[in-house]
Amino acid sequence: QVQLVESGGGLVQPGGSLRLSCAASGSIFSINAMGWYRQAPGKQRELVAAITSGGTTNYADSVKGRFTISRDNAKNTAYLQMNSLKPEDTAVYYCNADVTRPIGGTLDYWGQGTQVTVSS
Repeated sequence: QVQLVESGGGLVQPGGSLRLSCAASGSIFSINAMGWYRQAPGKQRELVAAITSGGTTNYADSVKGRFTISRDNAKNTAYLQMNSLKPEDTAVYYCNADVTRPIGGTLDYWGQGTQVTVSS
């Protein structure tokens, strides 16, 4: 089994910053892509940012220039640095990882989500 644990969410004022972390643990041979998604009330879950094992990144247009995704492969951890936050960034943020296990092949895993609220 593989677990993804997110941390770092909270309440922040517009223009502020937060850093989310996602730590993967369990039966892991390797982690391929990792990503951050978000879901606001009444909306569909959307991709925010993703990063491959080699470090290639892609971002939603709405966060380009404000958010930065990174990862520490030795720690099986991904990060999302969020700057210049806006009220429309308010959502539950979910970590996603494409994990190859020692036995059982490759599966997609999700964290439990962490709330980010941007409000004055």
